[in-house]
Amino acid sequence: METLRDILDAAARGALPPADGAVTVVPQACHRDAGVLAFTAHSVVFTDEDPAWVYETLRATDCDALAAPMHPRFLAAFLERTDRTSETVDAMLVGSPLPGGPPLALEEIEDAGHSRAGYARRRRDDVRAWTTDGGVLVMGRGIGGRLEVSVEVDEEVRQRGLGRLLVTAARHLVTEPLWAQIAPGNARSTRAFLAAGYRPVGAEALLSARHDSGRVTAGRAPSPVRRRVD
Repeated sequence: METLRDILDAAARGALPPADGAVTVVPQACHRDAGVLAFTAHSVVFTDEDPAWVYETLRATDCDALAAPMHPRFLAAFLERTDRTSETVDAMLVGSPLPGGPPLALEEIEDAGHSRAGYARRRRDDVRAWTTDGGVLVMGRGIGGRLEVSVEVDEEVRQRGLGRLLVTAARHLVTEPLWAQIAPGNARSTRAFLAAGYRPVGAEALLSARHDSGRVTAGRAPSPVRRRVD
């Protein structure tokens, strides 16, 4: 049986699901994450709910069939049925590993209580974080166990290319595809990731468990001194 990770790994290689207008339902990879991935004319719903409920609810959604998996009414029904939380529909990008060292000096953060690393641990596993003058780079395993990246840039050094350098540096630190999620309205972040060679492959709506191992899954909270580029 094809798994969520199988689909993501294939997409990272450029082998997207067939553009056949279908919806594929696969089990969740972990309790924390459920949701919807939208590719060109094909969507993937990852959930431990009954697939029959998914297909019935999609058919009942009053919109074009291709739009149904990301339609607010379906997502609202999904959230209500699973008692989960969600933040936004994100653009989904992926970058391949790059050889050599990163283009700027990075120092790994060993403090497990660091605010940015703490936020990432509420939605990712195996989190690691690095700092540089004016910014922070964080990576960890998210949806389906894939490796995900996010960065923050200090307000006073914005619009100087640091965000692009950080997300480029991340590609030098990995040996597997690296994923990013960006709110569609965040044009500045989108430009930074595109300039760093990340490729758009689709969109995602992540539905997070309200509690995971006793930890509350928090919403996105902007840092008072740094701007996120993810």
